[in-house]
Amino acid sequence: VKETSKAIVDLIEADCDVIVTHGNGPQIGMINNAMAALTREVEGQPNTPLSVCVAMSQAYIGYDLQNALREELLNRGITDLPVTTMVTQVRVDADDPAFLDPTKPIGHFMTKEEAVHAVNQYDYVVKEDAGRGYRRVVASPAPKEIIELQAIKGLIGHELVIACGGGGIPVVREGNHLTGASAVIDKDWTSSLLAQEVDADVLIILTAIEKAAINYGKENQQWLEHITVEEAQKHIDNGEFAAGSMKPKMEAAVAFAKSKAGRKAIITQLEKSREGIEGKTGTHIEL
Repeated sequence: VKETSKAIVDLIEADCDVIVTHGNGPQIGMINNAMAALTREVEGQPNTPLSVCVAMSQAYIGYDLQNALREELLNRGITDLPVTTMVTQVRVDADDPAFLDPTKPIGHFMTKEEAVHAVNQYDYVVKEDAGRGYRRVVASPAPKEIIELQAIKGLIGHELVIACGGGGIPVVREGNHLTGASAVIDKDWTSSLLAQEVDADVLIILTAIEKAAINYGKENQQWLEHITVEEAQKHIDNGEFAAGSMKPKMEAAVAFAKSKAGRKAIITQLEKSREGIEGKTGTHIEL
């Protein structure tokens, strides 16, 4: 989180009002495993809903990240910007087709016998994972509404807000009641929605590589620098980006950039955040 905090504070020093989102891939699996172990080992202990595990991950990661950000801000002499983690719910549609075809693996590997038990005892959906055993798979529905949006908007310009961690806590609406959903929302899709809803000028997705590429890893690999929404969508349709890796990032970038004239999405390396926002590196996507 120290390197992440440096990259974020670089953007603040570049006079950006920043809202931070983050993933929770390793943590959600770890928390789910721990809660599942508790249920197995303690008779009568109810199974912990996946939505609650996502909420736990938001607090877990937010705690570490906001403290690292606070320290980095103070180290640079920025003393008037408090840091806040917002526990954030994101509404999904109960009839989203993703619920009929869960594909996102989480948690530990199981033997066939353990998998059968998990299906019968906890109503899990389980699939074989590349011959390495069986894993629980969950739905990854599209985000439709950020429940705490107005609270987030109220803090922009006054505090550095960490929100929508892990794609947000998935919920469905039943009248005035919100019920947790057994799902994990893609963090990039939710980040794009949040950026649109707060009327951001730029969505910057920080990842492990400096630029996106087509023909990635091949002799004719080509780095993408400045491309249009139309060009980016064509590359997505042609299968240039790996599912679960660069594809959702490009999809999120396209959704944001095409949502309003003047908006730009940038994909670049974590350590290159400031260079990216200054146009010196990264993949820039605009209408």
